[in-house]
Amino acid sequence: MSFKKENGQKLYSSISEVAQMFGVNESTLRFWEKEFDIIQPRKTGKGTRFYRQEDIEAVRLIYHLVKERGMTLAGARQKLKYNKEGTVRQEEIVNRLKMIKEELLSMKAAFDSLHPEE
Repeated sequence: MSFKKENGQKLYSSISEVAQMFGVNESTLRFWEKEFDIIQPRKTGKGTRFYRQEDIEAVRLIYHLVKERGMTLAGARQKLKYNKEGTVRQEEIVNRLKMIKEELLSMKAAFDSLHPEE
């Protein structure tokens, strides 16, 4: 099994890496895997999970619904069942806005360090 693409990007991430990305426990990811059929990591014969980029995006979407928007698992399942595309678009917009906010805060901090009296 290849773990890197030709350009050096990882093909698979371990469950511990994915858990760390989202600040959740590995047990949470295993539970979500049972609750949401859109998360389907590859498993070795010993049961070791390897997450593809599609799985990580699915986890990101579920994380957004459950942890950031405060939905129940049942509510998140229903949202994905009836409006997955709209939910994906909304999550992408929220992520872009977060990145813009981080960039603006970084620019403000740089400005403040150059102009401490203003």
